[in-house]
Amino acid sequence: MKTPIVAIVGRPNTGKSTLFNKIAGNRIAITSAEAGTTRDRIFYKVECPEVDFFLVDTGGLEFGKGNTTIESDMRSQARVAIDEADLILFIVEGKGDLTVDDFRVADLLRKTTKKKTVFLIANKCDQSLEDTQLAHLYELGLGDPVQISALNRVGIDILVDQITSQLKDQHFLVKHSSEYRAAIKQEKNHLNLALVGKPNVGKSSLINALLNQDRLIVSEIPGTTRDTTDSLVKNQGKTYNFIDTAGLKKRGKIEKGIEHFSALRSMMAIERADIALLVIDSSQPISHQDQQIANYILTAYKGLIILVNKWDIKEDDEQKEEERRAFFIHKLQKKFSFAPWIPVIFTSATEKKNLNMIFEQVEKVNLERKKRIQTRELNTFLSQTTMDHEPSGTKRFPPKIFYITQATIDPPEFVVFVNKKSYFHFSYLRYLENRLREKFGFIGTPIKMDYREKERRFSGGKK
Repeated sequence: MKTPIVAIVGRPNTGKSTLFNKIAGNRIAITSAEAGTTRDRIFYKVECPEVDFFLVDTGGLEFGKGNTTIESDMRSQARVAIDEADLILFIVEGKGDLTVDDFRVADLLRKTTKKKTVFLIANKCDQSLEDTQLAHLYELGLGDPVQISALNRVGIDILVDQITSQLKDQHFLVKHSSEYRAAIKQEKNHLNLALVGKPNVGKSSLINALLNQDRLIVSEIPGTTRDTTDSLVKNQGKTYNFIDTAGLKKRGKIEKGIEHFSALRSMMAIERADIALLVIDSSQPISHQDQQIANYILTAYKGLIILVNKWDIKEDDEQKEEERRAFFIHKLQKKFSFAPWIPVIFTSATEKKNLNMIFEQVEKVNLERKKRIQTRELNTFLSQTTMDHEPSGTKRFPPKIFYITQATIDPPEFVVFVNKKSYFHFSYLRYLENRLREKFGFIGTPIKMDYREKERRFSGGKK
């Protein structure tokens, strides 16, 4: 089921990141008075009562750097939005003078987005624009501007309502509708596995190798996201849906910075997946983008397995392979130290190496995600854990843990009742999760730890 994409475009320093933050509800993108400030996190799933959508901040592109020009970067930015987005928010300064670049990108959007809707956003409008100011905005040829002040959150709620209304008009499924429930039910008929990663790491080759095995290919379904193909595969009587993301391809050297968007389709696939298979090219250094994608998988609470692909060492050189494997695992441990519980499989699509291990590990992770621990067993564990290492605090504000219980599975979520969460040092909360994993496993899956404050009541019902 496709989640729509809403892209914010505009020249530097018009308030793209501020608008992104206000709609997302968090200070995610880095905002600065310096034009063209780069950002790491440019994707966010916005959850609304009727239609959820991905918000994309195109400000992640660099403007006018190196041999490129602002005009070429603007065209690159607009091109990404045109190719990927279902709705485009073109932001300009409402009370400032329009620039040549504003007109150029507006012209590009008009000519190439005939089948897509563009909202003209007039930012920095704490008060309604005067007629003369509106007249200038109409010169862009994009219709009535939506007046907002992102910094002061003026008009943001109205804009979000207009976005969701437009997406409904574009026939995206409305939550709680019969069609929405049917789509959710269909996706739960099998395990959804997203192959994600940077371009050219071998995702499609792995899919092809899997499909060429002696397994029944149930069907190939055109994907619900662009350049994505769903392949239903049966292995040992079980059905798996592999979601292959093609990755965003560069169209030329002029589009420097477009690699920031290569993870966009991966983000979409992760949202649909039960377990994500992060494919890394063993012949290339582990990059910041690999870490970003892994972090996104974890924050989405999806299962995670790392596939180290292009592992093409010949079988007759076992010692060399073991040495290289140990060295690469050491690098993985350093780069992914934030999640040492991620299982790793070394694969080769060309040699069809260790492909069966993918299915074996997927089943293990799936069981871990559905594991339920009885409350009595959890509290026995908690008693022993706190006895081994009591939480430190002050006499006036001593941290206390009352009990723990498991609330849900898939992903596993635990509720820990405490007197006051702020009394606990973050390292102790991390210690509890690490000990929980040591005792009960949960390999390959993030776990939610919800610390709830519980007032202790005394006799007579008084606190």
